[in-house]
Amino acid sequence: MKYFPMKIVLFVLMTFVIVAGISFPIVDKPESWYHFPFIPGLGQLAKIIFFHVPTAWLASLAFLMAMVYGIKYLKSQNLDDDAKSNAALQLGFVFSILATVTGSVWAKFTWGAFWHWDPRETSIFILLLIYGSLFALRSAVENEEKRAKLSAVYSIIAFLTVPFFIFIMPRIMTGLHPGSANDDNLGPVVDFKMNSNMQIVFYLSLTAFTILYYWLWTINYKSLIIKDKVNKQLI
Repeated sequence: MKYFPMKIVLFVLMTFVIVAGISFPIVDKPESWYHFPFIPGLGQLAKIIFFHVPTAWLASLAFLMAMVYGIKYLKSQNLDDDAKSNAALQLGFVFSILATVTGSVWAKFTWGAFWHWDPRETSIFILLLIYGSLFALRSAVENEEKRAKLSAVYSIIAFLTVPFFIFIMPRIMTGLHPGSANDDNLGPVVDFKMNSNMQIVFYLSLTAFTILYYWLWTINYKSLIIKDKVNKQLI
């Protein structure tokens, strides 16, 4: 997909998701195509799923890509794969922060405070520490081959913790977050009991954010390549 068509698709999808996600009302008994159903446990704050869930999804996707390109680097020893892995790592960290921020805003309106050390909040905090340490490692190693190898191994090990902290730990422990072990309203986190109209907006949101991620990842990867070339010319 070329950049120009991709930008058009992204603009149209994002515009629709933002407008629909903010303006479409939540009612007890949906009667019109633009009505969203009332979801126990979320209520009027259910619209946060159009923005909070995609950011969490992209963080997972980015860390997965970082691991994949880390494995490719270990096989090929091609620094281009390290750059692609690093670009994904940076975006994964950014989207993890966005997921934390959007979740904290929802927590403020739902639970009365931005942070409660709920299992899901704790798990994302631990992931931020894990991947933040990787950036510290990369900045501490000057030799690019050694840095790329250490980063590749670290990204593989780090990603092994992602499924546990994002999908398993919040479900097996009691907490305030919807989908916790003691949640009798929603059940699994992904089971939002949405009607068809709400599902369409939700999946369009996931699609739009995924396209946004790919676009940002491509730009970030190219910028890292350019930065590396400039730094080598200055040496």
